[in-house]
Amino acid sequence: MSAQTQEPRNTRRRAPIAITIGAVAALVIAFFAFTGLYADVLWYDQLGYLPVLTTEWISRIVLFVIGFLAMAVPVWASIQIAYRTRPVYAKLNSQLDRYQEVFEPLRRLAMYGIPVVLGIFAGVSASSRWEGTLAWLNRTPFGTTDPQFGFDIGFYVFELPFYRSIVGFASAVVLLSVLLVIATNYLYGAIRVSGREVVISKSARVQIAVTAGIYLLLQAVSIWLDQYATVTETGSLITGAAYTDVNATIPGRGILAAVAGVVAILFFVTAIIGRWRLPLVGTALLIVTSLIIGSLYPWVVERFQVEPNAKSLEAPYVQRNIDLTREAYGVADVEEIPFEAKTDAEQGALRADAQTTANIRLMDPLVMAPAFQQLEQFRQYYQFPEALDVDRYEIDGETRDTVVAVRDVDVSGLGDADTWFNSHLVYTHGYGLVAAAGNQRSVDGQPVFLQSGIPQTGDLGEFEPRVYFGEGSPQYSIVGAPEGNDPIELDYPAGGDNDRQTQTTFEGDGGPALDNIFTKLVYALKFQSEQIFLSDEVTTDSQILYDRDPIQRVQKVAPYLTLDSDTYPSVVDGRIVWIVDGYTLSDQYPYSNKVSMSDAIADSEGVAPTLAFDEVNYIRNSVKATVDAYDGSVTLYAWDEEDPILQTWQKVFPATLEPMTAMSGDLLSHVRYPADLFKMQRAVLGRYHVTEAGSFYSRDDAWTTPKDPTAGANTTILQQPYYLTMQMPGQDAPTYSLYSTFIPEASGDQSRNVLRGYLAVDADAGATDGERAEGYGKLRLLTLPEDDNVPGPGQVQAKFNSDPTVSQSLNLLKQGQSDVINGNLLTVPVGGGLLYVQPVYVRSTGNTSFPLLQKVLVAFGDQIAFQDTLDQALDVLFGGDSGAAAGDEEVDPAAPTTPPAEGEGETPPTTPVAPSDEVQALLNEAAQELQNKQAALAEGDWAAYGAADAKLAEIIASLLTLTGTQNAPADTGE
Repeated sequence: MSAQTQEPRNTRRRAPIAITIGAVAALVIAFFAFTGLYADVLWYDQLGYLPVLTTEWISRIVLFVIGFLAMAVPVWASIQIAYRTRPVYAKLNSQLDRYQEVFEPLRRLAMYGIPVVLGIFAGVSASSRWEGTLAWLNRTPFGTTDPQFGFDIGFYVFELPFYRSIVGFASAVVLLSVLLVIATNYLYGAIRVSGREVVISKSARVQIAVTAGIYLLLQAVSIWLDQYATVTETGSLITGAAYTDVNATIPGRGILAAVAGVVAILFFVTAIIGRWRLPLVGTALLIVTSLIIGSLYPWVVERFQVEPNAKSLEAPYVQRNIDLTREAYGVADVEEIPFEAKTDAEQGALRADAQTTANIRLMDPLVMAPAFQQLEQFRQYYQFPEALDVDRYEIDGETRDTVVAVRDVDVSGLGDADTWFNSHLVYTHGYGLVAAAGNQRSVDGQPVFLQSGIPQTGDLGEFEPRVYFGEGSPQYSIVGAPEGNDPIELDYPAGGDNDRQTQTTFEGDGGPALDNIFTKLVYALKFQSEQIFLSDEVTTDSQILYDRDPIQRVQKVAPYLTLDSDTYPSVVDGRIVWIVDGYTLSDQYPYSNKVSMSDAIADSEGVAPTLAFDEVNYIRNSVKATVDAYDGSVTLYAWDEEDPILQTWQKVFPATLEPMTAMSGDLLSHVRYPADLFKMQRAVLGRYHVTEAGSFYSRDDAWTTPKDPTAGANTTILQQPYYLTMQMPGQDAPTYSLYSTFIPEASGDQSRNVLRGYLAVDADAGATDGERAEGYGKLRLLTLPEDDNVPGPGQVQAKFNSDPTVSQSLNLLKQGQSDVINGNLLTVPVGGGLLYVQPVYVRSTGNTSFPLLQKVLVAFGDQIAFQDTLDQALDVLFGGDSGAAAGDEEVDPAAPTTPPAEGEGETPPTTPVAPSDEVQALLNEAAQELQNKQAALAEGDWAAYGAADAKLAEIIASLLTLTGTQNAPADTGE
């Protein structure tokens, strides 16, 4: 048999094999895709939010189909018309003949393939806009109008972006169509270039002219819509239409839209009469008009009319910007209180602020994490977060601020025991919530725990301590077992010499059930683990828990929300729940200033993650969400039921939100005003506390948030706001509040770190079932006189650092390889002025050490004090008697501190502790001798100078002896 005969047979034999391989590969890919989608269905269905997923999927599919057809059909029709109306006997040059020879075998594929490919891209683009489309379909009026055009705010938030996206999409379809029409007609000779002459056949002329006319009509609509967009665009002065926009840009865009419409009509006329001169002249006129009216005229108005008289001409538009910005960020009703801050620390000045003084928090949640880790972690397979949270609890009839964290599981700490069985079947959950008093410490500086230990003991009552859903939970865990089976999940270590462990079995409904072979296979593929499918411990009673981070769970069931960057745990109605704040945002609120959310919320507490929705000019804390730490159930509460954006999404996802009235009093007692919202509002109020247009234009009273004073001189990190229970001027009693300070906005050498404003918000939501406290969310802004130089945080920190007595004391604390850590610098409005309080911690340099609260720095005006306790420091600062007792006045020497379990290598060393009475007495003597030395030096009395120097040396030697014998650091084994 010849080789020529054999080759076709081989080809025919290989073709079915190739088709089979391709089909199998396609089926495998399809199956993997299906398993991922099916797993999502199971996850949402178990959680009770399947309609959220199906609504999104249906919306995406419908929009994909619409986008695909809207692109593919016009493009296909344009190519087909151009091809079918081509000249049959057109004279082509040799080059076009060669092009046709190459293209002809691929013509059918191209005529269908090009529209399909473009349609797929268009469909994907359209499907990604499902949220905007659903919001437009279910839009809710705001009930207020913009001052320029008189449209409801909802027109700009919901409608205008949708209309502009439709016009942009249609313009892209028509533009691609006209380009492909020109290419097809040129290839088949309907368009010929002969010297300087371009010859176009009648059919090509009609098609090109009509398509171009449609494109010009779309541009006319686009330009017409652009005039409305001026009220949401950011200019050089404000966001919104300023004088030049109103008097030049907006009328100019209206004229340009009309000109574009006329030119479109000229193209339609050309399709009939066959003369190109009119549309070409019209197009040239449109270009010239756009240059003159769209660019030159606004420049002339700005340069020669506005700039010489800017302050007066721009005043009405600046006032619009001020009013609508304050409304969009929820700060229009901020209560401004002129505050003549006292700077003299008089005896008894704090008597009227006794309750606030007793609640000043000394435990810094950003510093105390190592103490929780060393004292409460117990085993290597537990963990605490690097940053703790602040909450409050009612204990013995008194509301107390606390520092809290959950003891989560950490399978990475298992070491050699990190097998699949242990990581996913045994170590499935954390155990307990640990809470420490915010304003107390033990005699050696350790936190005083109000809730601690394994099993849990403390003042928070009985509650479910197991944490299956937390910020550090494993990727997935498999829980549950048939009734009667021995439990295999580690519940908690029982402790003692025999190192026993207590086992448990999960009894809730926390994840999809692995009740059949197919579901096991789905999750084995999802997590790339054959053990899920093969293990005998995975039974029909097993559940798989995954996507366990509280913020992640809320984000999946409420995709329209932007969530607060921090969630915090609370004991609510006998359960540990995570509380998550959700925001509805927009960047289309007329005349409202746009703020980068990621920049505004980044501070010393942490750098904000990159946000999909960053530049915003409208924000509402519309939703409060809870995630049960035991079973992962998510509950969404409509917190701001008047928010039109939330009302819109309630129409899209009905029955997914509970009313605020469904919240229990216990839950409300732990709800707080969210920090990220407050950070956005303080970023706005730095400039928009000014409500008069002339002053705003001059920027003569602009403020900014101080840099974190504990982060170093050259830091760019902002100081974070702090939660404190305090009483602001205008309040009848202390409330749980969130505050921040302002200093003048300046740069470089001109920067002055003096206080100009103090912003606080009532963060207490009350404790009555279904009823929010009347004062919740009330913003109060203390404004200090410009001639009053109350020191800002930076100045106070610098004074603390440079004070000789403080420096000597800190140097003594640093003896024995210890580090001194400055805690958060708090600013509290008490005594008619502003009191600064900073805890000072000492930490041994060993790997297993943790910070111990040793000293407290306080400042009022230009005076400072540095003592062992806040109560002592306040008495020293205010002439021997502050008039109020601080929360740490009674330090319990027997306050229990729970050391890590034996054998774990985590027993904390003893960190240097200075006996307050003896050391303080010597420090006082040292300070006096320093003054004696300075006085002797000034008078030239060298004998007195030498005597004071010798006495100072004796005191320092005594201090070294005292601290060396009583406070030597324990051996850390390093």
